[in-house]
Amino acid sequence: MLLEVENLHVHYGAIHALKGVSFSIDFGEIVTLIGANGAGKSTVLRTISGLIRPTDGSMTYQTALTGSSTGTSGAGSTGGAERQVNLCSLPAHRLVDLGISQVPEGRRIFPNLTVMDNLELGAYCRRDKAEVARDFQMVFDLFPRLKERRAQAAGTLSGGEQQMLAMGRGLMSRPDLLLLDEPSMGLAPLLVREIFEVIARINQSGTAILLVEQNASMALAVASRAYVLETGSIALQGSAAELAKDPRVQAAYLGSA
Repeated sequence: MLLEVENLHVHYGAIHALKGVSFSIDFGEIVTLIGANGAGKSTVLRTISGLIRPTDGSMTYQTALTGSSTGTSGAGSTGGAERQVNLCSLPAHRLVDLGISQVPEGRRIFPNLTVMDNLELGAYCRRDKAEVARDFQMVFDLFPRLKERRAQAAGTLSGGEQQMLAMGRGLMSRPDLLLLDEPSMGLAPLLVREIFEVIARINQSGTAILLVEQNASMALAVASRAYVLETGSIALQGSAAELAKDPRVQAAYLGSA
């Protein structure tokens, strides 16, 4: 397994936000977390990426001995020497070098910087300049509009273009595991379909994806496995196809009884 999360507990002061959450992600897999607002989905991602410290549990990550800054990690890399790392003890900036990248809810781009500047910041820990140049082209192949606007201030982009930029920036670290937090939020239906098509293409290149998404229908359509999070606990789990047919999931998240 690429990532195994076991018995994860997180507190915000007296609030018990995650209560013994356990799940796994294999190499090259899309796993989705669905659930209502406040269920703890974003907390899971922020904990994995080192922005929140868990109060109990473990997060074991299988990583190459060399990080992405050397150009050997990314795109589902499983070759070469590997080791298991407990993410709970590492600062957030170290996780990027280990092959984990998060695209945060709300995009969090740098509005006063250009598109190219934002993308370059995504590759800040890498030293393989030739490979970085190839990855710029990879991002522009995925998002042609970013290439057209590469000299434009990021804050002047449309909402959909800003989401493309946030995803492109996340990919510039060449992650093995991409954490996507609500990528369709606030987008028109046509753009939502476009974003999910790109998610599928990213995964086809070998990158594993942990997807947090309120659009449960689209999330279950693109994922291989899914977990339903309710009030900080895993309530249901299984293949995405199975959960899409589950009457409880249909009634709560898919708009049907």
